[in-house]
Amino acid sequence: MFFVNGAVLATSSRGLADYDVLNALTTAPGERMQVGALAARIGWERSRLSHHAKRMQSRGMVQCDLAASDRRATEIRLTPGGRRAIVEAAAGHVDLIRHLFFEGLPKEQLAPLTEALEAIYDHVVQHGTLPAPASEP
Repeated sequence: MFFVNGAVLATSSRGLADYDVLNALTTAPGERMQVGALAARIGWERSRLSHHAKRMQSRGMVQCDLAASDRRATEIRLTPGGRRAIVEAAAGHVDLIRHLFFEGLPKEQLAPLTEALEAIYDHVVQHGTLPAPASEP
């Protein structure tokens, strides 16, 4: 739970790390991704994702298997339990972000903020140390 001024904003027991992984998998084709691609999408190192995915697998949220297309690679797939977890957590996470980042922002500043964040994202992708995320479909 997350409290701001005494109000509960996120009621999910899932942490942000679980949410990041589950959210990325929900938008992936077939709700599955290879470890390297998923790590790049969420901005994590491969080893961190591998360890976290094993913990999530033990809780029934993802399944880790060898990729059918490349038996040398590990693929992480969303399970029905993971689907339920992301659905349960989504509303609380959206409310939290909306409250913390946008409720105090005057409407006329939203477009410039959006442009600035997109420029920062592009710069990080070009100059960061992680591989660039796969192109969006």
